[in-house]
Amino acid sequence: MIAGLKNDALYGREETPAPEALNVHGVNVVAGDAGRTARWLLEGLTLDEQGRWRRRRRVAFLNAGSANLAAADPFYRRLLSSFVVLNDGIGLDIAARWSHGRTFPANLNGTDFVPYLLGRSDRSLRIHLVGGRPGVAEAAARVLAERFPRHEIVGAQHGYFTGRETDEVVARVAESRADVLLVAMGNPVQERFVAAYFDDLDVGLAIGVGALLDFLSGRVSRAPHWMRRMRVEWVWRLAQEPRRLWSRYLVGNVVFLARTIRAPRS
Repeated sequence: MIAGLKNDALYGREETPAPEALNVHGVNVVAGDAGRTARWLLEGLTLDEQGRWRRRRRVAFLNAGSANLAAADPFYRRLLSSFVVLNDGIGLDIAARWSHGRTFPANLNGTDFVPYLLGRSDRSLRIHLVGGRPGVAEAAARVLAERFPRHEIVGAQHGYFTGRETDEVVARVAESRADVLLVAMGNPVQERFVAAYFDDLDVGLAIGVGALLDFLSGRVSRAPHWMRRMRVEWVWRLAQEPRRLWSRYLVGNVVFLARTIRAPRS
């Protein structure tokens, strides 16, 4: 049973109201703390009397880089409107402060929030992983299984499958009867994949998790805690992979700040 719910509440209305949202560069982003947001998502992960999901949700994380992508790509921006979008990084706080005179209650980046979400569930969840280089999803699955023994890892698939193999991957996820699907393909590919195949995947919660599987597997190391507290983990990432990330962070952050300054203020 999910924490905080009575047995007879499982088929009733969700007890936790939907968190409010702040619009950042044309994308509505949840403005809730970690506890309330996790509780709201988990309360939807139950079945009704006909065995159907009460609430099927897809979750994305918006940071300065993906906000730039959404601003440049109207299709991607519209796609995100069908997701529960959570805030990732100090850039979103800067934009919220400029446009709305307030910041987000918490930094709900996928690397920290997804493990937190799994840890908050009293119910045993079936989890499927898709993404990363060959071997990464399997290594991440072992870490999750050790960290959260009450959950069951029902599949792990790398993200380097071809277009012809997509239907087979989707079918395997559906056959696994997963409650939660973690997709690590990077923006916007992971959101496009989830949106295109959401009905066929038949999961209750599909989350685009970016680099989470790389971090869990140990392929990429996380910044020290002091850098995370200061909200400058992007500097650590840039130092690790400068050739791949210099444009995203050095150019992208400037573009994001310039767009923020031009945004209307409420």
